[in-house]
Amino acid sequence: MEREAAAHLPVLADEVTFLLRPRRGGWVVDGTIGMGGHAERLLEAGGEGIRLLGIDRDPEALARARARLERFGDRVRLRQGSFRDIGSHAREAGVPLANAVLLDLGLSSQQLDASGRGFTFQKEEPLDMRFDPTRGRTAAELIAEESETEIARILFEYGEERHARRIARRIVERRRRSPLVTTGDLVEAVKHGVPRAGWSSRTHVATRTFQALRMAVNEEPDALADALAAAPPLLAPGGRFGVISFHSGEDRTVKRAFRALEGSGFAELEPSPVSASRDEVHQNPRARSAKLRVLERLEAGGSSSRDGADEPQAWQFDQSGSTARRGPSR
Repeated sequence: MEREAAAHLPVLADEVTFLLRPRRGGWVVDGTIGMGGHAERLLEAGGEGIRLLGIDRDPEALARARARLERFGDRVRLRQGSFRDIGSHAREAGVPLANAVLLDLGLSSQQLDASGRGFTFQKEEPLDMRFDPTRGRTAAELIAEESETEIARILFEYGEERHARRIARRIVERRRRSPLVTTGDLVEAVKHGVPRAGWSSRTHVATRTFQALRMAVNEEPDALADALAAAPPLLAPGGRFGVISFHSGEDRTVKRAFRALEGSGFAELEPSPVSASRDEVHQNPRARSAKLRVLERLEAGGSSSRDGADEPQAWQFDQSGSTARRGPSR
């Protein structure tokens, strides 16, 4: 377990630690604690005054995070669940307001390399893709049950796959002969659906399909929209909310949600997201597409306090990032 934790490299760890570490103690809420890499750095940097609530849907990830963070004792509380319910998790854990909230929307190295749940196309594994293996449909069940039109929509909207219709057609043709139950079955269907000239020299031909199906299985776009509504009211004045995304659709959603809150007591730290350095990408290629955006709740008396910074609000975002204020949070 210790060797696994040491091998796990959280992306943008220096940037997260610098931008989100509370300077005055208080609570940090890590809504995607994974193997605990970011949480460990924040706890180390923040000193004894920092307490952390870690949330994750994956019970295996929580077990690894618990072992990694054991030395911090009762400063750490862990809960299994989705970050879409981050507000209720915080209330139930006794967190009144947080000085930092973090969401890392990527997969952990353990999920890719050792979970055996079909997150990677590089191994022959059952086509599961659920973060919580006890709930919901597997990826195999999804592509066995949905129509060709719906599969194509998922691939196009969540994976930005240009050949979504052709791939969906191949999946449906293949399932008529026999079910697609392994990652290898899905990879073969994708390969037959994408013209050879459309294969990228930089990424595997099935990358976008696997991404899209994983997002659909775990309802990730809806969960992100819910979290973008629930996290800002959880912030204390001066608190910061960071989101690490890994593809353009997620980043657009986060950007629009953050921009929609400007003038309501919040401000994005920078107009452009923070990306990994060349050195980090060299050490950890998975950091190549990572983008960090940070939203700050302005201090009382700040430039936007007259617009409601003193009264926590609750918002509802759709997947495009549009917003409508719903009134004071409870």
